[in-house]
Amino acid sequence: MSRQPDVTVVVAVYNTMPYLTTCLESLVGQTIGLDRLEVVAVDDGSTDGSGAELDRYAARYPETVRVLHQANSGGPAAPSNLGLDHARGRYVFFIGSDDHLGPEALERLVAAADRWDSDVVLGRMVGTNKRYVHQAVYGSTQERLDLFDSALPWSLSNTKLFRRALVERHGLRFRTDMPMGSDQPFTLEACFRANKISVLADYEYYYAVKRENAQNITYASRFEERLRCAEELVGFVAGLIEPGPHRDAVLLRHFSWEVAKLLRTEFLGLSPDVQQHVHDRIRKLAEAYLTEGVLARMAPDLRLRLAVARDGDLAQLRELIGQQADKALPEVTIADGRWYAHHVGFRDPAFGYPDDWYDVTDRAGKVLAKLTATGLAWGRDAAGARALVVTARSPWAVLSELAPGAVRVSVGEVAGVTSVAPDGTGTVVRTDFAVDRLLAVAAANGGRRVVRAEVTALGGIASAPLRTDRRVAAPRRLARRGVRLHLVTPTTNHKGQVIVAITPVTPGRFLARLRRMWPSGGK
Repeated sequence: MSRQPDVTVVVAVYNTMPYLTTCLESLVGQTIGLDRLEVVAVDDGSTDGSGAELDRYAARYPETVRVLHQANSGGPAAPSNLGLDHARGRYVFFIGSDDHLGPEALERLVAAADRWDSDVVLGRMVGTNKRYVHQAVYGSTQERLDLFDSALPWSLSNTKLFRRALVERHGLRFRTDMPMGSDQPFTLEACFRANKISVLADYEYYYAVKRENAQNITYASRFEERLRCAEELVGFVAGLIEPGPHRDAVLLRHFSWEVAKLLRTEFLGLSPDVQQHVHDRIRKLAEAYLTEGVLARMAPDLRLRLAVARDGDLAQLRELIGQQADKALPEVTIADGRWYAHHVGFRDPAFGYPDDWYDVTDRAGKVLAKLTATGLAWGRDAAGARALVVTARSPWAVLSELAPGAVRVSVGEVAGVTSVAPDGTGTVVRTDFAVDRLLAVAAANGGRRVVRAEVTALGGIASAPLRTDRRVAAPRRLARRGVRLHLVTPTTNHKGQVIVAITPVTPGRFLARLRRMWPSGGK
């Protein structure tokens, strides 16, 4: 090639058929045109026909597509570096070989970089097939994006447009010693060195695909590799950025994401010696780099988990992970209208953490609304009318101390008459639903409605479906409204939610029921 392309797209490839074909089609079909585009694809020892597919495209588009073959290196870093070594474009763009681009992506990205003189340009990236992509950084188009005062640290994949002169001036390459996460140091340093970073949110530029077999290296990575990745990323940030708010802004992402993910419920399934090994290494990271500036900006549950990992022993860390995994609240202290959970370290002088770290007031309302159904029965309401009686229980005695009307139970849009009473260790909730009212709002063809509890407390309203861990039901009953008959069936669904099904009894349904009862015509 004698011309210099505007953009080189580097594709590191290892066993990504048939996704690779979609990826390549999205590249050669770019509206920027083949004469302004160069594709450098590196086959990293594929065994599924990916190498042959690359050669097929190189033969079809000899002026645009170049293919390099090498033995498998064990990760995307080495083939990405090789592709970068051979890149000739003014800009370079990296794409995963199982992903694809929107047709106008490269034309729009290059135009923005030229118009704004940007060194790095992000184009809106979306996930497909339930692939998660952090969206905050793509909230709006911005000519100038600040690395330290934006959501950019949460989007450090290399799937961006980079000015190649910047990359070569600083000798930026991918870390071949990192089986996963090797693109993050590259991207971070490029953004750190860039004179201007821009973001385009006006178009779906990049489609990140989660494979059906979920074998992307990120998904398949093992616990030890994830731990080492976290250590390398934190260490790299510390070596690149001076201590202070700028470093804290980037470390917030790595402690909240890579490090905290190692301390989720799956940690409890590791053997005790591995748990201790992991805890020791995370404690070392936290002691060195988990500053008060990072903790202050962290989500409350992650802040407490990482602080205990730094300051507590393994038993305390295990206990906290278990407490946070439990959807119910532990013992609480209520003070000045706020709820504080007795998680590990609460008002323990050895930790010295403030009460604010244990504030679960916002969550408490949702917990209060989670009632367990204990019974469904037919009876009479206070006026003597036929009624469906729904009983439920909450382990929270405080529920009975709320203002009258604070607890409301409804079937669809029909609210019942609810009463609450303490039972020594919790609260019993009884609700009567007049059958006439249930039928009055039933659609002409009936329907199934979930029974929900709603609690007004702590400055808000929370609601949740009424659930049960065992099947509860009441006999179906025939009820009349005007000249029409309905079957009313209180029961539970496959999710354990209490429902009320109302079915109109039409002549056709009545005859069909008779036929099922007497299939031979009653003879």
